[in-house]
Amino acid sequence: MSGKPKLYYFDGRGKMESIRWLLAAAGVEFEEEFLETRDQYEKLLQGGSLLFQQVPMVEIDGMKMVQTRAILSYIAAKYNLYGKDLKERAWIDMYVGGTDDLMGFILMFPFLSAEDKEKQRAFIVQKATSRYFPVYEKVLKDHGQDFLVGNNFSWADVHLLEAILMVEEKKSDVLAGFPQLQAFKARISNIPTIKKFLEPGSQRKPVPDDKYVETVRRVLRMYYDVKAN
Repeated sequence: MSGKPKLYYFDGRGKMESIRWLLAAAGVEFEEEFLETRDQYEKLLQGGSLLFQQVPMVEIDGMKMVQTRAILSYIAAKYNLYGKDLKERAWIDMYVGGTDDLMGFILMFPFLSAEDKEKQRAFIVQKATSRYFPVYEKVLKDHGQDFLVGNNFSWADVHLLEAILMVEEKKSDVLAGFPQLQAFKARISNIPTIKKFLEPGSQRKPVPDDKYVETVRRVLRMYYDVKAN
């Protein structure tokens, strides 16, 4: 095995995308093994690689890590993206928790019916503009710094940019009333590692399509319909 982290997931966003974002932000190269068949998934299960019988799973530093939040916390700490002390870490955790909640509304969007997608789109935009984005707008305005926590680039900044771009895919002008977030988006997008990840040909995944949905349903045997919030 090479020294690069290896990611086991589908060839699409899902819960692995934030892990890809954070590794890319840290300038860490990684490999991926895409799950395309039920047999691949069963092999991981039978081999004991999936502690709680689910993906994402990341091989890193001799560990087979599962649970998205645990993986992200480890990467953030390993690559100095987790604040300089416990208080900064607590703020990072709170901000990441907020953006994680927002992205959770988007995670199952591809699996909805056409009718439910329109309802969910409006719900996502409403939550983003009334509950989540105002918090980050105020934080940035009040402290007047370039980053969310400690005036240093952190996991919180990476996660917020990912969330902003995801919501913009649902409504392109969603930041119209948030000048601080507009400036934040421009700043963070131009950090060299982030800029590279945003360029065509990177390991960033596109908006999930029908092929991704069908693959996930087949591998995980999802026979039920997902409902909107």
